[in-house]
Amino acid sequence: MEQLRGGVKSHGSAHPDDSATHFRTEIHEFKKGRILEVALDLFFTKGYERTTLSAISRQLGATRPFIYAYFQNKSEILSAICEIGISRPLEALDHARTAGLPAAEMLRRVVGDVTAITIENQAYIVVYDREEMNLEPAAARHLTQLRREFDRRLELLLKEGIKSGDFDVENAQLTAGAISGMFTWIACWLRPGCDSKAEIMGHAVRLVDKMVKGGGG
Repeated sequence: MEQLRGGVKSHGSAHPDDSATHFRTEIHEFKKGRILEVALDLFFTKGYERTTLSAISRQLGATRPFIYAYFQNKSEILSAICEIGISRPLEALDHARTAGLPAAEMLRRVVGDVTAITIENQAYIVVYDREEMNLEPAAARHLTQLRREFDRRLELLLKEGIKSGDFDVENAQLTAGAISGMFTWIACWLRPGCDSKAEIMGHAVRLVDKMVKGGGG
């Protein structure tokens, strides 16, 4: 029964079941994340077809039923990894666009940020690029839609710059596709000991500046 003290209603603390549910969710996501991390490393180094669920479970120090508690099969693990490889660059693009900068500066911010995300998530992007043919048809369609959405949003930014006079681009759709492809190639050719992340970001920004004829000074 609720009591009133000094005219103020006394509220109980959060229900114990809420804390327990939150804890279980965190544990679930942690274990699922560990499966993805181990599978990513194996897919990246050995290839999808040469990696078995038994190999993933051994690397985890777990059993195959443990994996089945989170993923139906190996293909579903691949789909989750590939989606990370697309969604993180898309999130970086959207975040950069919230800065409210002029089109030329906005594009530089987008290219720099997405290049950094590409380097940090190289394995995810390479696995998607290399293993796309192993995806289930429905998963492949979904990921293709996400990839096209990235290109579409980049194209919109280019069109804004063309309209403002910042960019001199003949075909915004083709240019957006070329810039998007550049990010994939950065992930594919990046090797240990090459240029630093900051240097690669600078190269990418300058290259795209030249592609759009470097409006904005």
